[in-house]
Amino acid sequence: MITLRMMSTALLWNEKDELLMMKRALTRTLSPGLWAAIGGHLEPHEISLPRVACLREIREETGIEQNEIADLRLQYVLLRLNGQEVRQQFFYIGTTTVDPRIETSEGELHWIPRADVLNRPMPYIFRCLLQHYFTAGHTEHPWVGSAGLDQLTGDPTVHWNPLLDPLQI
Repeated sequence: MITLRMMSTALLWNEKDELLMMKRALTRTLSPGLWAAIGGHLEPHEISLPRVACLREIREETGIEQNEIADLRLQYVLLRLNGQEVRQQFFYIGTTTVDPRIETSEGELHWIPRADVLNRPMPYIFRCLLQHYFTAGHTEHPWVGSAGLDQLTGDPTVHWNPLLDPLQI
């Protein structure tokens, strides 16, 4: 039986062009010891409100409040199959001038300079998303990515498409 896991994640940047990243604790079930963004699972009452879930996760993991974040907007929706689980992850991008003010058992928080972000060990899917973001930058529309295999090589890849309403184009 296929199940669904929905997550919401924040890519928070500061004025020094540094990304707030978490080195996940070795005790975590998902991606132990790897570098990731701030985020987590949607609660049942948040299923249609991934931005609300993102803001909750930011507050829980960093202590940064909604009014301390500027321009938080949806930039990516990522879909992948992991065994018998479909994972749908919403990625929001925003900025803040506030440093994290709490510690979390989920991992250690660090500001990482943009040039060093991709030098960290991280989940393959997250690396693909960051590579795309570093190439495409901020766009007027979000992107949807579906993880799969390259049709020619059979290598893992993420296929990116603009998330647009075809009736509004």
